[in-house]
Parts: sequence; structure tokens; C-alpha cells
Amino acid sequence: MQTNNRFFDDVAKMANGAMSAAAGVREEMEQLIRQQFERYLGEHDLVTYEEFAAVREQATKALSEQEALAQRVEMLEKQLASLTEAKAKTTRRAPKQAKTTASAKSASTDTAKDK
Repeated sequence: MQTNNRFFDDVAKMANGAMSAAAGVREEMEQLIRQQFERYLGEHDLVTYEEFAAVREQATKALSEQEALAQRVEMLEKQLASLTEAKAKTTRRAPKQAKTTASAKSASTDTAKDK
């Protein structure tokens, strides 16, 4: 009976050692794969998700600010156009009023002379 127990103990120890060796090989392979992957990422200048998310947020903010500024510029251009039109109308009317005022003055001076 002792020989059987010793045999099974030896087999169990050998299996345990093989499992430990396999676990060590697995860990070593994982480290090698991780190193290769990190080297690949470093060579190809890729970014992490956190960096990508931060840049995406900045781009979204910049786009919304650009749209707001475009609307503001459009509004200011409309105001400038309406002011230019109003000024042009005023400028066109002013000489007519000046001529009318000048002819009225000369008419009044002529009537004053006649008196």
C-alpha cells in the first residue's frame, strides 16, 4: 500500500511542478506580448482613449464656438448692410434738402429785396 501512495504522491508532485512551469511560461508569454504591443503602439504614435476623448471634447467645443461666431458675424453683417442702406438713403436726401433750403433762402432773399 505504501508503494501505491508513494507513486501517487510522486505523480502529484510531478503534475504540480508541470502546472507551475506552465503558469510561469504563460506569465512570461503575457509579458512578452505586452512588451511587443507597447512597442508597436509607441512606434506608430497612437494615443490612449483618455487623450482621444479629451481632444474630441475640445474639438466639439471649438466647433460650437465657431458656429456661434458664424451666426454673430452674419447678424453683424446684416446690421452693417442696413446701416449702410440707411446712410445711403440719408445721403441721397440730404443734397435735395440742401438745394430746397438754398432755393428757399434765395427766394426769401429775392422777396426781401423786392420789398
